[in-house]
Amino acid sequence: MFHLADFFIYCFITAYTPGANNLLSMSNAARLGFKRSVRFNLGITAGFFIVMSLCTIFSSTLYTILPKVKIFMQILGAAYMLYLAWKVWKSSGELKAENGKEASFMAGMILQFMNPKIYIYAITAMSLYILPVYDSVPALAGFVLVLTVIGASSSYVWALFGSAFCRFFAKHSKGVNLVMALLLVYCAVSLFL
Repeated sequence: MFHLADFFIYCFITAYTPGANNLLSMSNAARLGFKRSVRFNLGITAGFFIVMSLCTIFSSTLYTILPKVKIFMQILGAAYMLYLAWKVWKSSGELKAENGKEASFMAGMILQFMNPKIYIYAITAMSLYILPVYDSVPALAGFVLVLTVIGASSSYVWALFGSAFCRFFAKHSKGVNLVMALLLVYCAVSLFL
């Protein structure tokens, strides 16, 4: 059975918490304006789609070749979610990004291949939520699109509301972090229910 609510909770928390994409998108938009940061975010979207597709092929192949890997993926996925919950809870409200020159489409795309958060996001979502229920190519392609839209949308949101997010997280960081951490703990526990 596909746990839609748990899937979306995991995806949105993982995508919208601070990471390389979100911080760089916010920094670019704060320095250059939203319009001039869009090219970088389009690169993030393209790279995200490519990485998501590769991770889906990898996870699907692994599931087909080693069906008993599911329990290990569940345990690793749950452990990662608990680790992420701990990191979110312990993080401060300070969001700092490096200043630099304008980032290009290619810079945004290449960043995705070096961003471990995306690999973990993709493999965890695929192995824990999607592959246990779906295995057809059209279904997996659809989920690649869903994961890409959710994941890449966060960079646009962070760019659009860059300075507002900084102030909001700084002002309410403990409350926001607590809610996100508890939702991740819930997702980790629900994997075994």
